[in-house]
Amino acid sequence: MEKTIEIDGVTMRYDVDGCGDRPVIVMHGWGCKASTVAVLANAASDASTTVYNLDLPGFGASSEPTSVWGVDDYTRFIEEFAKREWIVNPVLVGHSFGGRIAIMYASRNRVDKLILVDAAGIKPRRSLKYYLKVYSFKAAKHILPFVAGRKQADKLIDRMRGKAGSSDYAQASPRMRAVMSRVVNEDLTPLLPSIKAPSLLIWGEKDTATPLRDAKKMERMIPDAGLVSYPEAGHYSFLDRPGQTAAVIASFLNFKR
Repeated sequence: MEKTIEIDGVTMRYDVDGCGDRPVIVMHGWGCKASTVAVLANAASDASTTVYNLDLPGFGASSEPTSVWGVDDYTRFIEEFAKREWIVNPVLVGHSFGGRIAIMYASRNRVDKLILVDAAGIKPRRSLKYYLKVYSFKAAKHILPFVAGRKQADKLIDRMRGKAGSSDYAQASPRMRAVMSRVVNEDLTPLLPSIKAPSLLIWGEKDTATPLRDAKKMERMIPDAGLVSYPEAGHYSFLDRPGQTAAVIASFLNFKR
């Protein structure tokens, strides 16, 4: 069933499947939507569950945030969503960016179980090349208007952004670009020890966006966590190994099949 909810001026579209008394909230990664993680939603679907698969604000058919949100703002939004839907003690499933929200939610709320799939949340290591690119871009933003004029400078800066930035960044709206710049620099590592729920980490060993070393760090720092990794799978490991992912999740959630 497709539904929408409006919270503080932001409208979110989401799918609801099942009518069990065990709620599951599924949250997709950056630049994606609910349909992208349908494999995860289906894997968490059982006679005992009700699965809420979200188009997070700014993605899919949901409206953008009304300001430049950080992870805390997204988490507060999901907390309010859970409150309005009478969701208590949910299973959380988060892929990539959705994993950030799941980590923060689980660190401060009662959660049945937590499933992180190629999740973001640990601030990435930056190379010298990365910092040279970032500071060159920032310098160009300040210098070009004086050299080429505002209009021409804007064109040149957009061209530089397209070449230097990620495809996710280039395709986002101005507000969502600002949101992305904010959230990718948030380090959630200090929150990991506060997660009390049993946690399953599912990872692709060839993931370059959120590398396997991040998963190993999360496994060490979350008190009750276990890691399942797939050789040759990437950042969308659940799409590379859908059958294995479904079996692992069913076992973790103790489905009777």
